[in-house]
Amino acid sequence: MSIIELGIGLSRIDDVAASAQHAESLGYDFVSTGEHVFFYGAVGNGIISLAAAAGATTRIKLMSTITLVPLYPAALLAKLVASLDVVSKGRFNLGVGVGGEFAKEFEACGVPLKERGSRTNESLEVLTQLFSQDDVHFDGRYTQLPGVPLEPKPIQKPLPIWISGRSDAAMKRCARFGTGWLPYMYTPEKLHGSLTKINTMATEFERTSAVKPGLFIFFAIHEDRQTAIDMAISRLSKQYNQDFTKLVHKYAIAGNPDDCIARLRQYIDAGAQTIILNSACPTAHTGENERLMAQIIPAIRGGHR
Repeated sequence: MSIIELGIGLSRIDDVAASAQHAESLGYDFVSTGEHVFFYGAVGNGIISLAAAAGATTRIKLMSTITLVPLYPAALLAKLVASLDVVSKGRFNLGVGVGGEFAKEFEACGVPLKERGSRTNESLEVLTQLFSQDDVHFDGRYTQLPGVPLEPKPIQKPLPIWISGRSDAAMKRCARFGTGWLPYMYTPEKLHGSLTKINTMATEFERTSAVKPGLFIFFAIHEDRQTAIDMAISRLSKQYNQDFTKLVHKYAIAGNPDDCIARLRQYIDAGAQTIILNSACPTAHTGENERLMAQIIPAIRGGHR
């Protein structure tokens, strides 16, 4: 019987410590946060926010959902990731994505948008070597290492790396580098199909361990179904700068508690074992949204632990 792990996104970027402590008190397995340099609204930096969360908690695991890997020099990212794992006493999980939803941030950071995939793959090669070797020589397209050691290295060996995305390229990246697969904006059917495809791709890289199946998904819960749906449409339409009226039921969980339980079970039946939830509600309803989700967690975990 599979063990279901659940995570929750930080509800506020201006009070990370309290948000992380609240998530830990509710019994979540992970607390997470995303990042952007520039975006359609206010977004923090994942490494900074999760470092603050680490200092305020003792048990809950930390996951970046996601780190925009191509915007970092690979050696610098390796240092930041290793340091966060050390200060959190081995609780950090690196979520990896290529970004691209907001092209101007790539332009502002001097990174061509068309290079985001190749930069991410090379960075993962660099991180893998720096985390496991003491004298790293690397001559890549974007990174040159002249024989350097990374100290301290992450406590976790290996450090968990969750690959996010929606494309075949992301699936192949996961098959090659990922501890786990953390897609977003996915239906249960697409999740199941992607896991099958990743397992097939994994044979190319002679993996010795299976990829952990995960999911990142937005949620909105209200005793009144339509209120929850309307909140999710409003929030996601603004956040992604497109109309989510016809997309909300495909790519988010929105409705009353029974609706949300049923939808989450569909994702679990499709293979998800680690589910990172992120509120799709206005700030004023976030606390109630999370309270309702905490109440239905036993129904989700029941029969899976």
